[in-house]
Amino acid sequence: MFHRPLILAAMLLPAGAALAETSMPFALDWRFEGPSAPYFVAIDQGLFAAEGLSVEVTAGEGSLDAIPKVATGAFPVGFADLNSLIRFLDQNPGAPVIAAMMVYDKPAFAVIGRKSLGVEAPADLMGKVLGAPPPDGAWAQFPIFAAENGLDMDQITIEPVGFPTREPMLAEGKVAAVTGFSFTSYLNTKRLGIDSEDISVILMADHGVDLYGNAVIVNTDFAEANPEAVTGFLRAVAGGWKATAADPEAAIRALASRNPGMDAALELERLTLAMETNVMTDWVMENGMGNIDPDRLANAVEQIKLTYEFQNEPDTALYFSDAWLPQDGSLSME
Repeated sequence: MFHRPLILAAMLLPAGAALAETSMPFALDWRFEGPSAPYFVAIDQGLFAAEGLSVEVTAGEGSLDAIPKVATGAFPVGFADLNSLIRFLDQNPGAPVIAAMMVYDKPAFAVIGRKSLGVEAPADLMGKVLGAPPPDGAWAQFPIFAAENGLDMDQITIEPVGFPTREPMLAEGKVAAVTGFSFTSYLNTKRLGIDSEDISVILMADHGVDLYGNAVIVNTDFAEANPEAVTGFLRAVAGGWKATAADPEAAIRALASRNPGMDAALELERLTLAMETNVMTDWVMENGMGNIDPDRLANAVEQIKLTYEFQNEPDTALYFSDAWLPQDGSLSME
């Protein structure tokens, strides 16, 4: 059961004061790595403050982590995989949580292979050994990828692997490819001494998989009571990404102040890969950050049915809303 969050104390203040003191803690899906830098840029450049918001970013433990935090009202906003949110809402109908801003227009779900082991394209997986951690998000979507590319799963040997052993097994040639997030498994394999020219990154979104990736999610009770705050938050997020694209090195410095032990060069490469491949897509550059193509989302739901049996009739209006996206041109990434 999900309990409607308590009205924030700030809402009891006069309208002007409430705006000046609106607290919006933000629950990330993962640790403070390269792709989280834009949110710290938005803090350091005063973009949230300019919207009358006080924002603290909290690390997460995976794509599912932020969803119950936002659904219960513990956090008004979070960052989570849209496909996980769709399943969550099917299993918890009426939970007050929805995606309000798409960030990973292309999800990072990928197959990472070794060219020297014969894997460069989807068809090359036939007759090969594929390493896949059972809880892996990319592995969960692999049947969709296989169906869209005419792959016979019976002709691919699936080797269950752990997250710590996934890339080492690929580097050692014990598997010809693995499932994983593009910017994570690629960099992990490269760090193990495999030449980047020998690594193939087959992004599922480039091969028939219409799924979206991670989005900013909001507690709908909070959003209905504080629509201007949510719109301001989304405007600041877009500004953070735009500033990051203009100066990635500065963004990594902002991140390093929160994660001083990180490998700055590695996180810069991770951030750059995520921006180029997942965030600043052709669609986003043409249409701006944050919104979706309704037809694509409808098709994505149909693809999800290949791997998940819905308990209730799917309804895309329950999963994403553009109601709080700013309409002042601030979503443009040009």
